[in-house]
Amino acid sequence: MFIGEEPIHIKTDKKEDIAELVIMPGDPLRAKYIAENFLENARLVTSVRNMFGFTGTYKGVKVTVMGSGMGMPSMGIYSFELFHFYNVKRIIRIGTCGVVSPDVKIGELILADKAYSESTYAYAFNEYTKNIVEGSERLNKIIKETSRELNFKLHIGTIMTTDVFGPYVDIDKILDRVPSNINLLAEEMEGFGLLHTANYFSREAAVIATAVDSKFSNEVMSIEDRERSLDNMINLALNSIIK
Repeated sequence: MFIGEEPIHIKTDKKEDIAELVIMPGDPLRAKYIAENFLENARLVTSVRNMFGFTGTYKGVKVTVMGSGMGMPSMGIYSFELFHFYNVKRIIRIGTCGVVSPDVKIGELILADKAYSESTYAYAFNEYTKNIVEGSERLNKIIKETSRELNFKLHIGTIMTTDVFGPYVDIDKILDRVPSNINLLAEEMEGFGLLHTANYFSREAAVIATAVDSKFSNEVMSIEDRERSLDNMINLALNSIIK
């Protein structure tokens, strides 16, 4: 395996510009929003290919918030570089998802204790052949406890990570192939990649997602509801990662 001595997709003035604790939304502009509205003394530390990363403090603790891009390949690149080159200890992905369970309503939060995928991402990475990966038990426990402290409703269960955008395909055909003993809550595109990469490095990672659409509802979130729900997710992630 050729890795090289320096990262290719993240460039900082010095390695210390990246904190050991990282929050990763998919959208780099959401990273900018978090830095401007939640962090103190935040500054841009990397912007290669406009994948912005900001480092500041949250309640006095140094935190980096950085976009991951869309899909497992993009998440895999950035999480790999963070773990390998910057010795990041903990990453929480925050993103949006499509609901595939009637138990989850639009706007509610999901903690993925496991991620299921048909993708060959993990096999290509290191010949991992299973379709399930698990998040950090310790970090997930902290997130559960923090959600209770903040009085946020939190669904806990398995998500499916796909290589396609759910609303643009026949998602039911994909769901029909999932083993009957796996009870899925939602589908998205990055979680499996992050958890697998973290497990490879023996680091902590977790996935929190906000439900923004559902196969069981035609409801469309208003701009105000979407912002409020995402802010809840951001607060949950930040207050969890610093513990």
